[in-house]
Amino acid sequence: MRFLKQLHIQVLLGLAAGIVLALCAPATAIAMKPLGDGFIALLRMLMAPIVFCTVIHGLSHARDLRKLGMLGVKTLVYFEVVSTLGLALGLVAVNLFKPGLGLHAINLSTASGDKISQFAASASHMNVTQFFMDIIPRTMVGAFSTGDMLQVLLVTLLVGVALMMTVGPDSLLLRGIEESQRVLFKVLSFVMRLAPLGAFGAMAFAVGSYGGATLLYLLKVVAVYWGASVLFVVVVLGGIMSWSGVSLWSLLSLIKEEILLVFGTASGEVAFPRLVEKLKEAGCDEMVVGFVLPAGYAFNLDGTSIYMAISVGFIAQATDTPFSLGQQLAVLAVLMLTSKGGAMVAGGAFIKLAATMESVKALPLNGLGLLFGIDRPMATATAVTNMIGNAVAVVTLSKVEQGLDTERFRERVKAGHAIGVRAEPAELAIPDSLPK
Repeated sequence: MRFLKQLHIQVLLGLAAGIVLALCAPATAIAMKPLGDGFIALLRMLMAPIVFCTVIHGLSHARDLRKLGMLGVKTLVYFEVVSTLGLALGLVAVNLFKPGLGLHAINLSTASGDKISQFAASASHMNVTQFFMDIIPRTMVGAFSTGDMLQVLLVTLLVGVALMMTVGPDSLLLRGIEESQRVLFKVLSFVMRLAPLGAFGAMAFAVGSYGGATLLYLLKVVAVYWGASVLFVVVVLGGIMSWSGVSLWSLLSLIKEEILLVFGTASGEVAFPRLVEKLKEAGCDEMVVGFVLPAGYAFNLDGTSIYMAISVGFIAQATDTPFSLGQQLAVLAVLMLTSKGGAMVAGGAFIKLAATMESVKALPLNGLGLLFGIDRPMATATAVTNMIGNAVAVVTLSKVEQGLDTERFRERVKAGHAIGVRAEPAELAIPDSLPK
């Protein structure tokens, strides 16, 4: 029964138990929601300090500000190109399979209209100026209290660059941050023992709340979206990984526990702390991991891009709204901006959709009501695709920066004992010294 000690097996059992409970006793399953929420909250608690320590520690190895600036430019270009490919794939898929055609959903319920008005109110404040102003926190400490990834990243980069310019590599302050990073990873190992319980609670609540009827109502659009996401991962991200010299399947094997956790909780946040750990241990450049991964959670949203493209096409089809190729290209241009940022905010996808539809004035805003019933399965695919896309970005940009140890990567995958893969106490422990 040694295999039961493996974390991904425990998470799978938790997911299966949650589904069984939801089918047998929906009311009891819904009451399990705090288990999933609590687990996600624990991981969110660790995100801001881990981002701070990881980025600072990574920047401490880059004494060349010019090199850091070039990495930033390459990162943003990569994010924009890949996420735009996701948008294009989403538009092609929704036009090819037409999941909303024939639904004739012209009149939507009042309840949905009330919810949409709330999202529209939030979307009315979204513009380019406000987007950049929101990145600036009220105080440096405030960024960490709210947990906003963009704000935390801004403060961390400012502090990191300042440290690069004022202290030496052997500074006591940098050593203290390195020690703090090890402590945080140790705390993470404690929290990860609760992963099966968190996955159980999240899955039980999801299936118990929405049930088969609601999910089947728009099964076609869900299938189109999941199919497009899988195609994107296999073809686009798989092609990028092949260029990097590491197979996509090797990466998926390395992060299989994180994929299962994100699948069960529909939240990409649960994967971030362990992705930092695993990617560094597997031979990715430490500076790239520290810079690219946090930035990816705000700007490299491949799954969100596919989701928004399919959603606007589906709403047009379902509400019998004429939507020409020219209008679709205009929406694509707007989505290139509105799909960025706020990926982990509750309701963020709906707010972004509302902002996009308000901008182009081509689709009925009430069409968003069609998507409420399938929020959970759509959010799950979005979170998983975003997470895999960010892992691929780290590997690829490590290759670009000539900081990817492909042999070490393959050895870690083949050995099957990258940090934190198994749930045994000895293997969850953080090594005495972090990789340099």
